[in-house]
Amino acid sequence: MSENSWFYPIVDVEACASVGLDPRAHAERCMRYAPKWIQLRAKPGTDATHLAIAMAMNALCKGSETSFVVNDRVALAIDVGATFIHLGQGDARPADASRIAPRARFGLSTHTREELALALLEAPPYVAYGPVFSTRSKLDASPAVGVEGLRHAHAMARAASIPLVAIGGIDASRLVAVRAHCEAVALISALLPAGGEPWEAPFERLGLRPS
Repeated sequence: MSENSWFYPIVDVEACASVGLDPRAHAERCMRYAPKWIQLRAKPGTDATHLAIAMAMNALCKGSETSFVVNDRVALAIDVGATFIHLGQGDARPADASRIAPRARFGLSTHTREELALALLEAPPYVAYGPVFSTRSKLDASPAVGVEGLRHAHAMARAASIPLVAIGGIDASRLVAVRAHCEAVALISALLPAGGEPWEAPFERLGLRPS
């Protein structure tokens, strides 16, 4: 298992654009650290708009131990052969999405213990829980659950033998506290370079080393 198996980068198209970063280049850099999962999150536009990015990211994962995940866009995930599809509470429900993609497996976002309990019944490959802290990556984010909320969620997920992914407002200063209560940490803003710094700087702050 990679020493970076806890690392779950989310390549958010809008976040990349906000700092003038090409999503494909960002994905290539993230892949140097051999994450267990890497996700494409592309909320604006159509599937056709993001097809080239999705195809490039899927190709990067071929032959590696990294699973490619597409957020929300079920048809796009099917078209490019993504390993998993990630569904939020406001997206299609697994039962509905399964009718479109009967062979697909779905990672699920949850924000409360009640949502988590229902998600665990689906036996997903992982469940995301958060936001742990307040976040700017999602304008309609649910209230922060905090580290203590994450700890309780982790106990529930472990009892079901399902990996828990912490998400929301996590940066290098909060990483140690969060990693104690999850199997993986999803990161968006914490991976983006700031103020002209080299692209490696955010990864180094997180203690990541190329694999």
